[in-house]
Amino acid sequence: MVFAFAVSAACCLGIGFVFQQSAAQRAPISDFLSLRLLFDLVRMPQWLLGIGFMVCGMVLGAIALGQGEISLVEPLLATNLLFAMALSRWRSGAPLGATGWGGLWLLAGGVTAFIVAGRPHGGDSVTDPLRHWLIIGLMVGGALAMAAVSKRVRLSVEAPLLGTAAGLLYGVQDALTRVSGERLARQGWTELFTGWQPYGVVAIGVTALVMVQSAFETAPLRLSLPALTAAQPLAGIACGVGFLGDRLVTTPGALAWEAAGLAAIVLGIVLIGRHPAMPCGMSERDRVRDLQPH
Repeated sequence: MVFAFAVSAACCLGIGFVFQQSAAQRAPISDFLSLRLLFDLVRMPQWLLGIGFMVCGMVLGAIALGQGEISLVEPLLATNLLFAMALSRWRSGAPLGATGWGGLWLLAGGVTAFIVAGRPHGGDSVTDPLRHWLIIGLMVGGALAMAAVSKRVRLSVEAPLLGTAAGLLYGVQDALTRVSGERLARQGWTELFTGWQPYGVVAIGVTALVMVQSAFETAPLRLSLPALTAAQPLAGIACGVGFLGDRLVTTPGALAWEAAGLAAIVLGIVLIGRHPAMPCGMSERDRVRDLQPH
């Protein structure tokens, strides 16, 4: 059931990202990295449809995280790019080609290699709060730093930076979602809402949403979504192994296959993201022209 829920979540997320980017590219560029962007987007039916798919994906992902280790669920969620490309390919009619097939097999093979070699399984959570805050601080701090730098670079670099930043935050959000679910299961609703984790889930989720919509607004999906999709599982696995008690097989052979699997996942994501079927969005010249008075 963990596999079923995680892959279903990936499907919803991938479809949702395509609809969101299609709408976000029509938002005012002056809303970049601002909450105003969400208020403008909420008036677009296509964006609301994308958010609906995304919410369904997050709910299914939360169920998967409640039943399995984050180190198992995160690589499966990375397959959302396959579903995004499938929808984009259906809409554009572009053939899959060598790049598409290569990316597909690398991503699928990488996920399989990592899971089979690592055999993620549960263990005792780390109780040292310093370790929790150190890992979360590195992820969140790195994401905020990337967002700050993105304002000062060209569009071709800006979107991948924002996608990576959002991916790091979504990985932390997944970890906090699992912690919140465990608190709810053990001690009920009162204990859940007296902890900081559920509020962290909301705050990080909103921040990541602004980042990813800003990335979708300013550049083609092929520049932002691969970075997001690659960063999220890496951040989630780091949190899972770092403080949630996830365990991986650590023999030399297993570690080699795990590293190869993660490398194949990232390479497959990059190849799929560069496929011609992925939406191109508006060019920088078009975006600037739209800002000029008519």
